[in-house]
Amino acid sequence: MATIEMNLDNFDSTIEGNDIVLIDFWAEWCGPCKSFAPVFTAASEKHADVAFAKVDTDTHQELAGQFGIRSIPTIAAFREKVMVFMQPGALPESALEELIVQIKALDMDDVRAKVAEAEKKAANDS
Repeated sequence: MATIEMNLDNFDSTIEGNDIVLIDFWAEWCGPCKSFAPVFTAASEKHADVAFAKVDTDTHQELAGQFGIRSIPTIAAFREKVMVFMQPGALPESALEELIVQIKALDMDDVRAKVAEAEKKAANDS
């Protein structure tokens, strides 16, 4: 699958229209981002069932701000519209592959139950 250039206009449709979405937050001036780009592209070619998106944090500062991006590259992953992973730093090919395998193996009923429990606890604590 081709890598999607993500922005505010296509964010919701990308998340809603795909079972799994991996997002690479990057910038042109970032050396580690440039090193990670071929790894991300290779994974996108290997996993046609996963949507791969890139967010240029300089061009799309508002979207990067919504995610609280403070370090790039940062990888975020959604499964069934739920963010299940976010971590700064370039991943080696093997680590990105393992991440994708783990995301595909998630029990989303269990994930949703844990999210609901955490939201309930947060509401009770405030």
